[in-house]
Order: sequence, then structure tokens, then C-alpha cells
Amino acid sequence: MKKLSNITFATLCAVSVSFGAFAGNKDRVGQSGAPELLINPWGRSTGLFGMNTSYVGGIEAMKSNIAGLAADSTTELGLSHGVYLSGTGIDVNDIAIAQPIGNSSVIGLNIMSMSFGDISQTNIQNPDGFGSYHPQFLNVQLGYSRQFSTHVNAGAAATYVSEQINNINALGLAFEGGIQYVTGKADNFHLGITLRNLGTNMRFTGTGFSFNGLQSQSNPTFSVTDNTPSDKFPMPTYLNIGASYDFYLDQGHTAGLAGTSKHKLSVMANFTSNSFINDYLGVGAEYSFKDLFQLRAAYRYENGIGDPTTSATMFTGFACGATVQTRVGATGPVLALDYSYRPTLRPANGVHMISLRFTRGTGKKESSKVD
Repeated sequence: MKKLSNITFATLCAVSVSFGAFAGNKDRVGQSGAPELLINPWGRSTGLFGMNTSYVGGIEAMKSNIAGLAADSTTELGLSHGVYLSGTGIDVNDIAIAQPIGNSSVIGLNIMSMSFGDISQTNIQNPDGFGSYHPQFLNVQLGYSRQFSTHVNAGAAATYVSEQINNINALGLAFEGGIQYVTGKADNFHLGITLRNLGTNMRFTGTGFSFNGLQSQSNPTFSVTDNTPSDKFPMPTYLNIGASYDFYLDQGHTAGLAGTSKHKLSVMANFTSNSFINDYLGVGAEYSFKDLFQLRAAYRYENGIGDPTTSATMFTGFACGATVQTRVGATGPVLALDYSYRPTLRPANGVHMISLRFTRGTGKKESSKVD
């Protein structure tokens, strides 16, 4: 109880500080950088627009709520590929692994990269282009999560951020923390809070900011190199709060024991306070059949969404997805295939995410409820 009280107090402090920092401060819209830190590459959680922050578990928790990393006490390996706006050449690739240490702790490593295809390179002498360059974004995240009781998980993570555009680059370090709480007679009410992307300012540097020219006002003229420094930019910090409730649609469920219900319906609500873009408010639902097949859908609202003249996002607000998983052999790992689709307003090509996850064991923590 003392540990739980300390965790609750720390969470309330974090929430209070966060609301004080973000509330009403929309003058900074569009001033942050490292937008890839807002991208979730996993097909399961993106089918809900990340609104499963209250119960997300395993490797995908590292891109949603790090506390959920300890919800699945098993080794897990995952690969993910995303196509942003099909035809644009923007791809997202991700690989992650989670490994239990001890009886109640899990560490995880997540590596995500983004590529943007070939972009034409131009300068003053060659305005029509000469060759091409390939921007690359890379995020390396190390996370730790612990189950403090059968009802409370908490965790923290750090992410190394690297952005490189030809001969210009920027580096940074972002931090996050989160907590999950579960209660109810059947352990079916979930609450999750996470604060993500608190970090160092970033600045682009490199030879790309240098310009060689001639000093024509001197006699004789001579060559000079002019350096134009770039301004610093902060991380896209945000606070995410979510709650969900599980409805067990049959009588075969045992509280605290995974896989004992054939039909489960989870409904959820979520609020995201963004420091540099519009806030989000959304609802979603996920149906699960015997942990073998899942369907999910969600809607996320933000100010001006749906109207091309006022919308500040490319998404329409809707998301959907599905998961199919099965055990490989009698005692082999559980293989899961996740897919999500989010339609976009402009251009109307949509965003597709597909993930493949290998889990040793059931992938769900099995424990008896403690009253």
C-alpha cells in the first residue's frame, strides 16, 4: 500500500505539472520538431489511434504507454512496416524486443526508422536539380517497466533521436514515463497515464548551412564562407490519459487469468493534451474472440477535423484494424499478425500499418487477483 500511495502521488504531481505547462498554450503550434516521435508504428494500437493506453501491453507499449511493457511477462519480438500516404515513398520500419528480468520487471529495446524516398537536390546554380538525396530519421528507445502489484504497472524510457538530411543533421534525447492501474471485480476497469517526449532541444547543424561566395567589395576579390545557423526546436511533448472497461460476454471468465473468456468487448475513452498541436479526444472499441482474433475501431476528434479549410491534420479521425494470432506448434511461440488502416483527408491515400509479433508463452500475464 505504501508503494501504491507513492506511485499515485507521483502520478498526480506529474499530471498537475503537465496541465499547468500545457493548458491554454497554443501559441506554440507548429514550433516543435522531431514529429516522428508522435508516430506509433504498431498495427495493433494504431487501429485504435493509440487510445488503448490504459491496457496496452508488450513491445507496442514502448510507443504508447511504457508502463504496459511489464503487463506481458514474457519474451517478445516484433517487426512492423508502415506505408504513409501510399505513393509518396514515405515508409516507417520498426523492430523491438522485450525481455523479463526477475519476477516483475521487463526491459525493452525499440528501433524505428523513417525513409522519404528520393528527393531532388537543387542549388542556385542548378534550380532544376542535380541528383537526389535521402533523408533518414532514426529513433532508438530503451525502456524499463515494473509490476508493483497485480493492479499497478509503472515504467520509464529514454529515446535517442537522430535526423539526417544529406549534409545536415540534428540529435536529441527524449524521456517518458507512464503508469497503468487495473481494478474492478473482474479486473476489467483500466486507467492509464503517460507523459512522453520530455527532452533536450534539437538544432540542425552541418556543412549544408555553409555557402561559398566571393567578396566583391574588396580589391582583389576573395572567396568567403558564410555560415547560417539554425534555430533550436523542442520535442513534441504530450500528456495522454485513457480509461477502458472490459465486458465479458460469456460466463467463462476468471478474474486475473488470461484466456478464460471466449468473447470480450473493450470500450475506451482517451484524452491527449499536446503542447504544440491540437488536443485529441476520442473513443474506441475492441472485440476479442478467445485471444485468437480481434477487431477494433476508433474515432479521434480534434478542432477543425474533417474540413479541408480548417483541419490541421491529414487524418479524417477514423481508424480500424484487426489481429490474428495462433501458437506455432504445440509448445512454440505465439505468432500474431496485426493490421491497421487510417483514412486521410488530403491526400486521400490513407496510412497502412502491418506488424508481426512473436511471443513466448501466452503473451498475457497470468496472476490471481488480490483483494
